[in-house]
Parts: sequence; C-alpha cells; structure tokens
Amino acid sequence: MDLGRLISTLGPVEVRGGATTEIADLAYDTREVSPGALFFCVLGERVDGHELAGEAVERGAAALVVERPVDVEVPQLLVRSARAAMPVAADEFFGRPTEELVVAGVTGTNGKTTTAFLIHSILTAAGMRPGLVGTIESRVGGESRPAVRTTPEAIDLHRTFRAMLDAGDRSCAIEATSHGSELGRLERVRFDALAFTNLTQDHLDFHGSMERYYEAKRRLFTEHEPAPAAAVNVGDEWGARLAEELRRLDRAPLMTYALAGEADLRWDDFELESRLKGRFNQENILAAAAAARLLGVPEQAVAGGIASVSGVPGRFEGVDEGQQFVVVVDYAHTPDSLANVLRTARELATGRLICVFGCGGDRDRGKRPEMGRIAGELSDVPIVTSDNPRSEDPLSIIDEILGGMHGEPDVEPDRRAAIAKAIEQAEEGDVVLIAGKGHEQGQEFRDRKIPFDDREVAREALRRLGAPA
Repeated sequence: MDLGRLISTLGPVEVRGGATTEIADLAYDTREVSPGALFFCVLGERVDGHELAGEAVERGAAALVVERPVDVEVPQLLVRSARAAMPVAADEFFGRPTEELVVAGVTGTNGKTTTAFLIHSILTAAGMRPGLVGTIESRVGGESRPAVRTTPEAIDLHRTFRAMLDAGDRSCAIEATSHGSELGRLERVRFDALAFTNLTQDHLDFHGSMERYYEAKRRLFTEHEPAPAAAVNVGDEWGARLAEELRRLDRAPLMTYALAGEADLRWDDFELESRLKGRFNQENILAAAAAARLLGVPEQAVAGGIASVSGVPGRFEGVDEGQQFVVVVDYAHTPDSLANVLRTARELATGRLICVFGCGGDRDRGKRPEMGRIAGELSDVPIVTSDNPRSEDPLSIIDEILGGMHGEPDVEPDRRAAIAKAIEQAEEGDVVLIAGKGHEQGQEFRDRKIPFDDREVAREALRRLGAPA
C-alpha cells in the first residue's frame, strides 16, 4: 500500500521525507519488523518506541510513525499519538475487515470468555462461520491460535480479522476488555452487537477508580461508530446504569437481560439445555442469547449453540481421576468471581469445601484482603498460596490477603505444594476448588515464567494418591 494513502487516512500529519514509499506491513514491535514495514514508535510503560527506531530501520522498516522526530534516514509521519494512529492505519491497511465481518463483542469484569465461547457456538449453529478472539485462544478458519493478550494490539487485531475473512469466516466473537478500550486497541472495530456482563472490582491499579473503569466500558457503547446494538445485564447495578444511559442516547437497539426482575430477557423465558453449572453461567448464557437475538439469529440456533457447549477450558473445569471427591479449576481472580464459584462449588459439596487461591502481583492490590475475606467466609478450608507474583514478593502478597481473613488460615506459598496439600486432605463428598489461574499454562515470577497448569498439577497429585488413571 502506498504510504500516501495511509497518510490521508491518518488525517493532518506532518511528513518528513518522501510520501511515495510503498508499505508492505505494519509493526509496533521491532521483533516483528519485516522489510517495507511502517513502524509505530509507541510510548509504552516500560519502553519508548522512539528509542528503537534505529533498530526498526536496520530490520527493514521503510517509514516510521513518531511523536517526535528521530535521527534515521527514512520517511517519518509526525503525529500526536502513535498509539492512536495504529488502529486507524491498521483498519485501512487490512482493508477495513470489520465492515465485512459480523462482530459480536463481550465486555465486563467477569464472564467474557464463557460468553464469547457461547456466542461462537451459537454463530456456528446458525451457519455464520465465526472466528474468535479471546483470553484463551483465537480461532481463524476453524484453527486455534494461542492468545497473547485478551484484546490484542490494534495491528494484530485487524490482521486477525483479515485472516478470518481470507479463511472463509464471516463473523466473529470477541472479548472486549477495558484495557483494550482505554488503550485504543478496539478503535475502528465495528461491533454489530456488544454484550455487557457486569462490573466488579478489578484493574483498579490501571483505571484508578470504579467510575473510570465503568467509563472505559461505557465508551465502547456510547462513542463507537457505528453504535453497536447492546445486550446489557440490568441485574448488575452498573449494567442498570448503562442501560438507562443507552435508553436516553437512543443510538442503537437495546436488549436488557437479568436472571430475575424487569428485563427484556429473563432466565424463566427460556427452555434451554446447558451443561454449564452455576448461577453465573446462567447470566453468561443470557448475555450470549441476547447478543444473538440482536444479530437476528433464529431461536433454534441459539438453543442448539448453547446446548453444544460442554465447558470452557479453566472455567469451573473438573479434574477427574476416579477420586471420591470433586476437584474443580477456575479462573476466578476477582472478589465477585471467587464468591460466585465458591457458591457453586458449595452446591456440589456434601462434605467440606477446600479452596486454594492467591492473588496476582503487579495488579489491583485493593482486592487482595477482600478475596481473603470471601475465601475465609465461603470455604471451610482456605489455603492461601501464590498466583502469578510477577515482580512482587509472594509473601507480601499473601500478607495482604491475610489482612482480610480471621483465624489462622493455612498458608503454603508454593502453589504446587498447596494444591497437593488440598488434595491429600480431601475426603469423600468434599470439593477442592483451585482458583485464580484457570486455563493458564505458566506461572510468572520476577525473572522467569515456569510451566504450570493447575489442571495438570492437580491430576498429578490425584495420581499420587493412587486413584485409578
């Protein structure tokens, strides 16, 4: 694509050097630069892309998007924000792919992954050949690709959308995060429908307050063009507020849903078969059904798609090696999601409820004592351990969790040992809930990431007990 075409798309741009350069690709990471690429010098938390401009040119970058001039011999497009320019350029470079795809998004603190899986299944049942972008994986043309982050950077996202179209996909289910909204990754994504699941405490290290967290979600509905049809959970207080704002704006169709109370779609309105357990999954099912209805999907396809989802990796996923008690792994890493899965696990227990959990490092510290309180109140045997400590001291994180707990809960910083301890003491009728990491296959420390899968670690511990394989 001619650089001049991208310049005209980006609007008022100061061009230093020639504007007739041919652009073969887009990149924001020097490791991904190929000959002829347009490199975006993005100012990040840890790295300033301008300091990598020379390396990008050495690797073949034909031009740069910069916020200040740099000393290299290739054309430079001087813009106010390189990050803000990325989705605009990516959308144009990859041929405006979401104008051709039917895009169904899911936003909210909890339930995004399961709801996106459900929507993907419904769209499949409707013959709409969907792709998927989410926390666990992306699916392009029916093939799974590992996810790097829940909402990819704009260049990666629009590249994926184009790959979906090239592979024959005609629709897409995507998790739309508040980080993705705040950092502009979702700009130029044309949502046909967008579901709001809930808003509970998380990511306050990034957003600063619940109000700003809400605003990041709200903007996806109120400032996106074209305005998406909205499926909103009015059983959630923030969802009820959002629905009221959307009614006043009247920019696009709105369908409210709730398990009970006044809503356009309620659980009692359905006769559905689903293998997903828990009240929280009923809300996820309603979110997916409401979004599908807004897209005009027939009810038969909605029911068929929901019935075909047997589970989602790392979401209340059972580990069964023939033991006489239940072991469940779940991604719950917020106070609300932990409370939800503990209540669901309690319904399965005729004996004790044993909960292994921790909190991630370099993330919202305010939720740590609250999660400790919830685990202490809703489980019989809480075992506090490490999650992904990242750059923090694991013991300091545990101390903050313990600040919300009474008595002397069991503490085992080694997550593998904590899981083994829980399983070794479990008896017939007990439920062991291993919370926090779900589908993840690694554990992150300050200087390394080690292979670690809660499901496999639990399976190994069960086999050591002598349970039949």
